[in-house]
Amino acid sequence: MDALKAAGVVRGFGKGDRRTKVLDGVDLTLAPGAFEALMGPSGSGKSTFLHLAAGLLATDAGTITIGGTPISAMGDSAAAQFRRRHVGVIFQNFNLIETLDIAANIILPVKLDHAKPDPERLAAVIDRLGLKGKEHRLPAELSGGECQRVAIARALYAEPDVVLADEPTGNLDVAAAKTICALLKELNGSEKSAILLVTHDPVIAAAASTVHFLKEGKITASFPTGHDPETISKHYLETYR
Repeated sequence: MDALKAAGVVRGFGKGDRRTKVLDGVDLTLAPGAFEALMGPSGSGKSTFLHLAAGLLATDAGTITIGGTPISAMGDSAAAQFRRRHVGVIFQNFNLIETLDIAANIILPVKLDHAKPDPERLAAVIDRLGLKGKEHRLPAELSGGECQRVAIARALYAEPDVVLADEPTGNLDVAAAKTICALLKELNGSEKSAILLVTHDPVIAAAASTVHFLKEGKITASFPTGHDPETISKHYLETYR
């Protein structure tokens, strides 16, 4: 069973003659436990695809399934419930609730799902993300890198089929960004969830094992990264020149 499968995904914005087709038949398959990256310049539709995969937007055509379940066919309420149980989302701007402490932010999706949090799982995730001793701090008391660790912990807590990371290092300095990339790579080896990372940075994409290039609304190339930014940069320049 694929962690994520997109088939013929189409999505546009605007109305009538002013409607612009951003995605025009995207096909992408993510195996369980995979760590792959989706690259392309600004405006290529990377974030749009991630929002579709998370059920935050509806497709115009085509299907997206998560763990075999077609999330693209769900209404808003059903998609929200499914997302809390099967999809972890990491945003560039963290999306933490400023009035909740770190522990409460991590278990928030579970609480919204009216489920009982598992204290052992929470403690394990907090420890794995290097947040032990900071459970009761507010986001304003943390660095940007620490806030992103909280966002990652929240995404992984429920052991989802897939984690969707939308430019997760975009608001971090170089050192923090490298730390987060190394952490995602490490977590991919120890957690059950597949990861799809959206980025325009070859250094960040090198944490993944495979990279896909999105151009003119389609996946035009896919290849192993070798965890080598220079290889990715070379292919990137050849694709988007």
